[in-house]
Amino acid sequence: MSRFRLFSALLVLAFSMGLTGCSNRPALGPNVIDEDAPKELTKTESGLQYRILRRGSGAYPTANSRVKVDYVGTLENGRVFDESYNRATPSEFSLGNVVPGWTEGMQLINPGGMIELVVPPELGYGERGSHGIPPNSTLRFQVELHSFR
Repeated sequence: MSRFRLFSALLVLAFSMGLTGCSNRPALGPNVIDEDAPKELTKTESGLQYRILRRGSGAYPTANSRVKVDYVGTLENGRVFDESYNRATPSEFSLGNVVPGWTEGMQLINPGGMIELVVPPELGYGERGSHGIPPNSTLRFQVELHSFR
């Protein structure tokens, strides 16, 4: 086998391994959205807005669950303030230790699901802000729930 063919074969193998989940990354990813996902946001009594981008299956987490997720968080101007996709593994959080908008929103999806959250300041960091997030900021998240316990 020529060096070129061997190199090409190795590239194809490496590329296909990355796409088939031979890493710690989930197989679906942030761009896999249900075709029938709602276009409009739903608003809860608390003021949280959400839309289910991808349905999952199984049980739903509770406010006491520890979740394994991938997410992107942006400000209203589109600036990304935090994301997990650029890390080697998904992030894990106890829903009791995150902003109230996350605690409420993550209980609306099950594993394999993805949700868009629009978190008003009173359900986010409020008047205090946090680590590069200005006070009274509305936060937007796209979150994939991989698992919970």
